[in-house]
Amino acid sequence: MAILDIIKQRKSVRKYLDKPIDRDKIELCIEAARLSPTADNLRPWRFIVLDNRELIQKLTDAVCTGICRRTRFIGNAAALVIILADLNIVIHRLGAAIFGTQHYLLDIGIAGEHIVLQAQELGIGTCWINLFNAKAARKVLKIPQKYRVVSLIAMGYPAEGATRNRPDHTMEKILFYNRDISNL
Repeated sequence: MAILDIIKQRKSVRKYLDKPIDRDKIELCIEAARLSPTADNLRPWRFIVLDNRELIQKLTDAVCTGICRRTRFIGNAAALVIILADLNIVIHRLGAAIFGTQHYLLDIGIAGEHIVLQAQELGIGTCWINLFNAKAARKVLKIPQKYRVVSLIAMGYPAEGATRNRPDHTMEKILFYNRDISNL
């Protein structure tokens, strides 16, 4: 399947079938992330995968409280990928201090997108989660301080009604060649 077709088909999935994902498919998704480009080839990401129902529910109960309650659907996912950033990489700290850019977030964004696109090709639905209690995740999973819990990706086979229609933006709204855009 062509990459643009995969991108067009991919939507955030919030309802999953009660069906496990073979670990070889999960590992293929992580392999896609492993191959993603990073600033200075530093590869600051690390991945924890939960595919045990009890652990998924334990993490969900801890990280989806209060304002983050609307992401409780992750408890029904067949797997969760917890994306960590290795904060001990000097170049990332320097980049943030000198240029004001958190390069590790760009690297993790690319890796995460590789995961969700590979999952889409395999017929696995995903939802990228940024609304969760990262401190609680650190505590539940006993994550050392040298790592920052950045994001979660819920994975599972889509159930009926699993996605919502997303608004499309026309190219005219987002693309500008050789012109001043100060009046937008």
